[in-house]
Amino acid sequence: MSNTPKLHVVLYQPEIPHNTGNIGRTCVAVGAKLWQVQPLGLRMDNHHLRRAGLDYWEFLTWEIISDWQTLLGHLGGRQFWFFSKSAGREYTTASFRNGDVLVFGSETSGLPRSLLENTTQTLRIPMLEPVRSLNLANSVAIAVYEAVRNQ
Repeated sequence: MSNTPKLHVVLYQPEIPHNTGNIGRTCVAVGAKLWQVQPLGLRMDNHHLRRAGLDYWEFLTWEIISDWQTLLGHLGGRQFWFFSKSAGREYTTASFRNGDVLVFGSETSGLPRSLLENTTQTLRIPMLEPVRSLNLANSVAIAVYEAVRNQ
């Protein structure tokens, strides 16, 4: 795998180990780097996290960041795409580029309003009623593979 990630996947305060493990596996599959913004609702040594990532976790490029401003310091200047069920634009309309940053919120709260109100780069994955949301790992996989396809 190249040292330069094709994409950056950001989980803003993730909570469920199985989701983070599965997202890590997806990142390995496409050469993306996984970033996690604290506080985390899980422990990185959690048995379920490792199990969900299977034996791919050792190949994952990942980093835990203390807060949003620190993340911006590392990834500033890149195109950020924020995924939210309230966004007006569908993810299939975006023009993803190599090195873009895909940002996802926590399983129970999504992304905070403070992150969404200062950007026009919000995207949604369409779904029919009565579904309120998709599983976070599924949402990341949908978005990541669209970004790779789009590149």
